[in-house]
Amino acid sequence: MKTFDHTDDLHGATFTATNLRGAKFIRADLSGAVMRGVDLSGADIDAPWLAEDGSTLLLNGVDIVPLVEAELNRRFPGRAERRATDPDGLRHAWTRLEEAWEQALERAAAQPASALEVQVDGEWSFAQTLRHLVMATDTWLRKAILEIEQPYHSLGQPNAEFETDGYDLSVFAAEPPRYQEVLGARQDRQTMVRDFLAAVAPARPGRRASEPVGAGPRGHRPLLPAHHPQRGVGPPAVRPPRPRRRRTRRRRRPEHGVT
Repeated sequence: MKTFDHTDDLHGATFTATNLRGAKFIRADLSGAVMRGVDLSGADIDAPWLAEDGSTLLLNGVDIVPLVEAELNRRFPGRAERRATDPDGLRHAWTRLEEAWEQALERAAAQPASALEVQVDGEWSFAQTLRHLVMATDTWLRKAILEIEQPYHSLGQPNAEFETDGYDLSVFAAEPPRYQEVLGARQDRQTMVRDFLAAVAPARPGRRASEPVGAGPRGHRPLLPAHHPQRGVGPPAVRPPRPRRRRTRRRRRPEHGVT
């Protein structure tokens, strides 16, 4: 069976009367795809960024994004709070998130140890998912916010494009760690976020994104406790990396009078 990967560019391709039954699209960019007269019976779509940037998904002429969001929020209480815009909202949202994960960890603890390492249909195992959450926290809190030079815990699980995007895989453990070690790393990162949010304060109007929040008028409350090496604002956003879009470079027009 033919396999396409990142070396193939099918941008703008047309598939007419083509049998794609059972085809898999993994980390693929299908934005703007147009499907007419297609049979989608049994199709399973995972689109983590569906509700971002005013995205739409029309099914038989109906935008189903609001319907999907409402149903997911119903299934997962507290999910809607992930878009909190103030410190109190962020703290409450993180508390709800930790409560949900505590329940998941309790269910996992009731499973045989071997089940936590099982991958289903190429997806990460439960243990690998926890490791990726460690890596995601390091990316958004320790790297993007605290600007720590080497932010990654060695037990983190990088995403598939980490190396091809030019990052160093050697900072991560080559061999799978013990599950208890993974739990320890995850709990450490959760505590780090909790401590960060406990001290976070609203940003000053007009503050530049790169300006340390601890600087400024005397008495201004810093975003982080004094023992933190850096200071910043915002919680870590845990999400998988968005697939890179291929961009076609436009040819520059010659200046007037120049050939």
